Amino acid sequence: MKRNKFGVMDAIILFFLLVGLFMILFPFFNMIATSFTSYKEYVQSTWVFWPKEPTLEAYKELFKDNRIFIGYKTTLVYLLIGLPMNLFLCLSLAYCFFRKGWPGRKLVLILVLITMIFHGGIVPLYLVMKGFKLTNTVWAVILAQGMNTFNMILIYNYFNTLPEALVESAKLDGASEWTILFRIVLPLSKPIVATVALFVAVQLWNEYFMSMIFLRSNDWQSLQQTLRGIVIDAQATDSAGATATIETRNFADGLKMAAVVVTMVPIMAVYPFLQKYFTKGIMIGAVKA
Repeated sequence: MKRNKFGVMDAIILFFLLVGLFMILFPFFNMIATSFTSYKEYVQSTWVFWPKEPTLEAYKELFKDNRIFIGYKTTLVYLLIGLPMNLFLCLSLAYCFFRKGWPGRKLVLILVLITMIFHGGIVPLYLVMKGFKLTNTVWAVILAQGMNTFNMILIYNYFNTLPEALVESAKLDGASEWTILFRIVLPLSKPIVATVALFVAVQLWNEYFMSMIFLRSNDWQSLQQTLRGIVIDAQATDSAGATATIETRNFADGLKMAAVVVTMVPIMAVYPFLQKYFTKGIMIGAVKA
């Protein structure tokens, strides 16, 4: 019989869920509010939930620096080139493992899985990129993250949930492997493709380490590198102007929070369009068939 009563245990669970929700949302809103707060108001109350006199000074100071546009340009290049490349390599390799019967399939799959545990490290990778004369170019960063083994395994496990008879019937009708992949398998795999696309997009959007290793030119700095440089400069200026008045002193914390907001908003704007595929894709792709 279905239980409709709201019991004590339900109340306890709801209480802890609400506490957890508050612990997540309060720092989030405090971060946004701080980015719109003046230094004078901030020193009066560090935890700002709603600024009494909102100001855009932090954002004006942030976008006044032309380096941020270089950061957006570089990161968009990562997305426009790296995202399709990563998806294509992951999808094509996952489809190869999905198609059974070719010799050495299990051995190659094991060798690919080993790369998730053992890898050469950053020094051999840097030497390879240097040998191909790709250092100080965006191609070094894009190719270094050209394929993610974990994402490939998610796609492979999702492919294994598809009816094999559908693929075999298309093969009997004369369809090539590429036709089967792009016209039959992919239309049935929208949830996992959207999930992996979100993973890769977030990874490339937050790219910092590889850019720091391979890029030296000021004309090619990732968004994260650029924001880090702007915040460090603001903190140095803030320390140097410690004797300034409250009205004229630079607000480094507000600039830092504004930098977090402008980094986070684009991904948050994309997520709602993929959210309906996300849960289904990650749950099916994460379970071994």
